Amino acid sequence: MEINSLEMPSIKQVVISRRDGLSISEFSDILSVEEPLEIKITYNTGKERTQKNISVTMRTPGNDQELAAGFLFTEGIISSKEDIKTISNIGNTVIVELTEGFMPNLMQSDRNFYTTSSCGVCGKDSIQSIRTVNAFCHLNKPQLTLPTDLLFQLPDKLREAQRGFAASGGLHASGLFSLDGKLLLLREDVGRHNALDKLIGAVLFEEGLMPLNQHVLLLSGRASFELIQKAAMAGISIVAAIGAPSSLAVELAKEFDITLLGFLKENRFNIYNAGKNVLFANKS
Repeated sequence: MEINSLEMPSIKQVVISRRDGLSISEFSDILSVEEPLEIKITYNTGKERTQKNISVTMRTPGNDQELAAGFLFTEGIISSKEDIKTISNIGNTVIVELTEGFMPNLMQSDRNFYTTSSCGVCGKDSIQSIRTVNAFCHLNKPQLTLPTDLLFQLPDKLREAQRGFAASGGLHASGLFSLDGKLLLLREDVGRHNALDKLIGAVLFEEGLMPLNQHVLLLSGRASFELIQKAAMAGISIVAAIGAPSSLAVELAKEFDITLLGFLKENRFNIYNAGKNVLFANKS
């Protein structure tokens, strides 16, 4: 398979050896690229212009500015695109210059209000902290009807659009669908949380799309607490995953009335939380 690294910075070609029985052969393989990305912000403290290192994340190159914007938003450090003046890339660093007069919520920059499966920190305090920085959690949710036959089509649509995964088999994806099953946006990354931050960052700059309370978010793998937290920050009402959710993801979905589906494939799925405003409709 011929690849263009300029066109697809998410993958690279390497020469490897393969053992097949007693024989060894060399051939070209395609790998997902993983590199560090440093996110910095600059803002005015009222006395001087300050630059602060916010995060270093291992990510797949591509859509770095979306990743930075989405990360700052889902962390609660900024609350809208109006808080961003400019975004620039310097190598593996993204510098986000914040709007004059805006003071970032840096109490959230230590990731102390949510958890991942590796950090081991969570509880009611974390969930309550999400509520305090979530701009959409108090909005009335619209009544939504979700045809089950439409849901069954979404995994194939996501897979067909995953160029990076098709080439390497090593990238996660987050896909945003309309209620009639149209794939509106897809982002891939070696980190599932980065894929969702890239997607939310892209949406952040689209006028009128936030909150995403009339869309379906499809995750290519499992649904962790961290991903449901990010979905809640964007006002997403329906999250479906190809894999399983964690117990804490289910608790958070119930806390924020998010419809959470798992093991979505072929003609079945599990309902881990049925949102109060979502009706499942069978094909007539």
